[in-house]
Amino acid sequence: MAPVRGLLQEWGLVTDDLSFLRTQARTQRFTLGAPKEFRVAPDGSHVLFLRAESGYDRRNSLWSVDLASGAESKVVDAAALLSGEEDLPPEERARRERARETSGGVVGYAVDDAHTVAAFSLSGKLYTADLATGTSTLRAERAVVDPRPDPTGRHVAYVSERTLRVLNLATGQDRALVSEHADNTENVAWGLAEFIAAEEMSRVRGYWWSPDGQRVLAERSDRSEVPRWNIADPARPEAPVNTVAYPAAGTTNVSVSLSLLGLDGSRVDVEQGDWEYLVAVHWSAGGPPLIAVQPRDQRALRFYAIDVADGSTSLLHTETDPDWVEIVQGVPAWTADGRLVHVSSADGAYRLVVDGKPVTGPELQVRSVVHVGDEVLFTASDSDPTQIHVYRTERDSVIRVSTVDGVHIGAGTAEVTVLSSWSLEYSGPKVVVSRDGSPAVSIASSTVDPGIVPEPVWLTLGERGLRAALLLPAGYERGSGTLPVLLDPYGGPHAQRVLQSRNAFLTSQWLADQGFAVLVVDGRGTPGRGPRWEREVARELAEVTLADQVDALHAVAAEVPDLDLGRVAIRGWSYGGYLAALAVLRRPDVFHAAVAGAPVTDWSLYDTHYTERYLGHPEHEPDSYRRNSVIEDAPGLRAALLIVHGLADDNVFVAHALRLSSALLAAGKAHTFLPLAGATHMTPQAEEVAENLMRMQVEWIGRELEARR
Repeated sequence: MAPVRGLLQEWGLVTDDLSFLRTQARTQRFTLGAPKEFRVAPDGSHVLFLRAESGYDRRNSLWSVDLASGAESKVVDAAALLSGEEDLPPEERARRERARETSGGVVGYAVDDAHTVAAFSLSGKLYTADLATGTSTLRAERAVVDPRPDPTGRHVAYVSERTLRVLNLATGQDRALVSEHADNTENVAWGLAEFIAAEEMSRVRGYWWSPDGQRVLAERSDRSEVPRWNIADPARPEAPVNTVAYPAAGTTNVSVSLSLLGLDGSRVDVEQGDWEYLVAVHWSAGGPPLIAVQPRDQRALRFYAIDVADGSTSLLHTETDPDWVEIVQGVPAWTADGRLVHVSSADGAYRLVVDGKPVTGPELQVRSVVHVGDEVLFTASDSDPTQIHVYRTERDSVIRVSTVDGVHIGAGTAEVTVLSSWSLEYSGPKVVVSRDGSPAVSIASSTVDPGIVPEPVWLTLGERGLRAALLLPAGYERGSGTLPVLLDPYGGPHAQRVLQSRNAFLTSQWLADQGFAVLVVDGRGTPGRGPRWEREVARELAEVTLADQVDALHAVAAEVPDLDLGRVAIRGWSYGGYLAALAVLRRPDVFHAAVAGAPVTDWSLYDTHYTERYLGHPEHEPDSYRRNSVIEDAPGLRAALLIVHGLADDNVFVAHALRLSSALLAAGKAHTFLPLAGATHMTPQAEEVAENLMRMQVEWIGRELEARR
């Protein structure tokens, strides 16, 4: 037991009860049992959604709630269809890893426009559900990925073994819509989002139905020229090596193209421009197919309309930026009457633009577009980036749909909106369906109560106004002693930790209850504060993000004298792990111990889209990669460092941790390396491993900091 925790026990502030960690793992961070994936019926009569039976059940079923009565009914019972463990195709396992999806059962589904049929996969098998009768039918048993009915409900398309197929629901005819020569099937896929799209651009789809259901706009991806990286399992030497196509910075990306495939056997290839990345695709009755594309350097984002007759493209709009153009989810799109919707960076803000006219002012930072129909439903933050609200357009005005403080996730349409609201006042989400702004029904959530009530002290620090939260042990009285400090950041682009949601601070509060003052800081580069704030990290990820953590720590210590700056640790995962390693390697005068989980240590080993966005191409800007790598800092280690990494990680490969460990050994610097057998980039899910991993971190940090006394 860490001595500091023993002292807190003497004060009566903590106990030996570690059941929180086991429960957190069993409930997948208290997310099981929360309703999600909402689909609103076109007549507004009901809403479909996924939910598990309880907060301990991993299997989601498909449910429907009647908006007139509020009655809920189960449409698809996952337990009845699948009693044992799932056997997932490799492409589906990869898709779930990219989406960080750890639940099971019905994890995704799609419906036709009229809500007559839903398609989903279970254990790689294709099912459809008649939404009127609730009858589920097994349609195919051939390693199915991403099944989707056409808008008219007559066909279902899906991907199997990297081939796009179509099933006629009336006749049962199941055929390949397009196929490659047998020699190409290993490298060429139809209808699947490639790694970069799913991991970095949040595009998980690889095909899109036409509004009339007669053709499909399909992605063809060719990974022939992408470098092959190998992932072995040292704990199972008899297991085959997993070889993956991984486009590391500066190397060749997957080649992506598009084709219009008719159910009548026709094929029209879409004009291939000088773009590298297919960012987004939208096809609705409001206009021709839309695509958003980027060149390799990401300093432009272009929107094109596709002529379905000959595959030619017409440029509609271009966004440019000297560093990079940020991707906003949900755009471009057509309104129902054919107006183009997108998001532009102007006046220091991400602004919603409809038909060339900005409809939001610079006081809002648009985060995503949820739905485009007659009106637009979107999310944004105002002057407080710790909150996210849902908004809708109404003619020429903008109305905020969510009314209370917190983090709100929107679904549905501007007319029938589903709000999943997270708050500091309760754990888990509260889900309400509103019709034209008036609450209609609530959807029950069966998440488990964590048994911990975080009490973050909200802080705005320094001249940059860094948003931060300080968590102290439950029951601790200021002035009764000094506490070692533990920073618990992510700290990098595209993610926030300081949000007004109780669930966001559960782990941090548990850590505080073990005898630490825990500080969580969102520095420059994190979302919610506009383009200029995000671009502060350009070419200087290491210097900028580390400086913000140091400045925040010193600012808090000036306000709260209970913090012992002679005992400071930092922990993090992924970018947070990189930041933790940076902290002890470059600022040992401030940080005395670090737990670096799955850290990026050498940016030349990370993928093209993310890395080149912030650091440029390694051939053109090698100094940028050198400055932001931690490998050369190894000889300067003068603090305690624990490196943790999953051996099966296919996002941040274990090579990152091994190269840092090797450099430290060569420099004669003692450190600890903990490999996690079979673990991917997601933190371990097994209850015993998840609990013991956290316990080991806390005890290791406690020992290292106590040694400084």
